[in-house]
Amino acid sequence: MIKIPDKIKAFFRLIKFEHTVFALPFAYLGMLLARKAFPPAAVFFWVTAAMVSARTAGMLLNRIIDLKIDAQNPRTKDRPIITGEFSLTAAWMATVVALAVFLVSAKMLNALCFKLSFVALFLLTTYHVVKRFSFLCHFALGLVLAAAPLGGWLAVTGHFSWTPVLLALAVLFWVAGFDMIYSLQDLDFDRTHGLHSIPARFGEKTALRVSEYSHGAAVFFLVLFGCFAGLGALYWVGILVVAALLKVEHMLVFEENLSKINTVFFTINGWIGILLLIFTFLEIFR
Repeated sequence: MIKIPDKIKAFFRLIKFEHTVFALPFAYLGMLLARKAFPPAAVFFWVTAAMVSARTAGMLLNRIIDLKIDAQNPRTKDRPIITGEFSLTAAWMATVVALAVFLVSAKMLNALCFKLSFVALFLLTTYHVVKRFSFLCHFALGLVLAAAPLGGWLAVTGHFSWTPVLLALAVLFWVAGFDMIYSLQDLDFDRTHGLHSIPARFGEKTALRVSEYSHGAAVFFLVLFGCFAGLGALYWVGILVVAALLKVEHMLVFEENLSKINTVFFTINGWIGILLLIFTFLEIFR
């Protein structure tokens, strides 16, 4: 019998809770930049709850939908939902709870956030299947995370604006770029099992090149956003840091022959959002 603490640990391993650092800083960026001031505590709380619950639901659905595929993949066959450390029934129950928390959080923010939460639900429940029919699956994942800065912005303002769309596009291309690198680990498996990705369709070399172009587009949209949002020197320093980290990411992958993928995927990309948030925060409140 699995003890409760062990089940909790298995749950956090299942959803890779630490990867929340990819989207959450950009939700906070959208929130801060909407008014160039720190939001009310209630807005900060409900944005955090919405982001964490949405990501949790998305990851659980990914594990459930891909259960049979993951059980055959040497890289993923030890996931808790496959080994039995965390049951499929428990995963479904946790998904329902996470989705309920997400909807309540959106409702507590404002009417527009609640209405758009159903669009987010559609993205969360469908992006997993894109790899079954299209190599553009990386951009589908990017679109899901691109909702983070838009959500943060709308949570504060309650109305749509084109300015945060530029930040959302930066997130879309950033996520798509690093997901292409990450999916190189499954290149042979994906080809064998009829799954689609840019590496599986075009090969390693082309995938790395497209990833580089995607990250270039991400930096481009960050620059555009800075111009339209009227941000100053510290924000531009933040962009230079982001661009340097992305350059290091690609240098590591090329030079180490993919042996540094986990470092590239988590450590470097984890710091990108955090550092950009820090520099932007300092810019706003200096």
